Amino acid sequence: MAQPDLLIVGAGPVGLSLALALKDSGLAVTLADTRPRDAVAADPRVLALAHGSRLTLERLGVWHDLPATPIRHIHISQQGGLGRTRLEADDYGLPALGYGLQAGALAGALRDAVDRAGIAVMDETEIAALSPARDAVTATLAGPGTALHGTTATARLVACAEGGLKAGAPDVIERDYAQHALIARIGIAGGHHDTAFERFTSEGPIALLPHRDDYALVHVASPARATELLALPEAAYLERLQAHFGSRVRLTHVAGRLRYPLGLRYRRDPVGQRTVWLGNAAQTLHPVAGQGFNLALRDVWALARALLDHGGDPGLAGTLAAYRDARRLDRFGAINFTDSLVRIFSNNFAPLHHARGAALFALDMLPPLRHFIARRMMFGARAWP
Repeated sequence: MAQPDLLIVGAGPVGLSLALALKDSGLAVTLADTRPRDAVAADPRVLALAHGSRLTLERLGVWHDLPATPIRHIHISQQGGLGRTRLEADDYGLPALGYGLQAGALAGALRDAVDRAGIAVMDETEIAALSPARDAVTATLAGPGTALHGTTATARLVACAEGGLKAGAPDVIERDYAQHALIARIGIAGGHHDTAFERFTSEGPIALLPHRDDYALVHVASPARATELLALPEAAYLERLQAHFGSRVRLTHVAGRLRYPLGLRYRRDPVGQRTVWLGNAAQTLHPVAGQGFNLALRDVWALARALLDHGGDPGLAGTLAAYRDARRLDRFGAINFTDSLVRIFSNNFAPLHHARGAALFALDMLPPLRHFIARRMMFGARAWP
């Protein structure tokens, strides 16, 4: 195989986005993914894309083909207490605050664009080992989908854009939230009117995200409660869920319930010797406020800009250090923002319950504070598009 300047490990939405951002850079880019060609496009999860992510996907040339559902209104409240706030797209002169989009649909559109750009992708190819050195990284290839099994490739920079962080790994900070997320598709009566709901309960947040004609659900609960909820018949589960939301919305059916554990894991330093980590390989966040993929896409765009601005050898320590320093505020801002929301809103402590209601009331009554939070969610810690 030709030796790339940049080897991207992972051909999911994060890795594909980085490849597209660099398609006209003059760098030779190759992606490697352990999955078959169409596996990523089958991902049923629904992403909450911020307006800032839409701008990036427009720059990558894929937005107009995406079946994204606009979110023009966000209703935030807590169960069993006063206080609520609403975020409105009209307050910012935007078509939407964000969008609901199936992860597989995004991956499929990005892969088609990568193929059209002639960027090489090695499907069903595992990177068994990486050996960084002063001038290049040597990657050992494996997997049934490549005739290069057992051979090596060298690249001046490797971007690891796929795979979660391993517990106990060096330089990894982790926290087990003792929560699981149930995801499902939820039918509603009368349409969602482009309105998303974030409902905080004592066990964790429950989000309803507009997706096509239905809602995508993220229901956070303790592991034991998640087991109980998964075992309930459809009608009984809908009754439980309806009780959390009251009369705000009328739910009609549920399909495709799945669960996964929640925790915080992140690398203190997302760069190493001729190596950079992005997406879930750099940080795995709680789904509250939908920050994970939006942060990853901002990281991708910033890395592409850093490589283009510095030119020449993409793996130079100075280039990677400049990227790391530029992303520090936004990255740790997103990590601490989501972690704080989980800690503050997922408990039954009575004084905090009243304080949460007061905070939601203050957000609704103080537009500057509300606008700061809204722009933070749309554009990151710097609140820049």
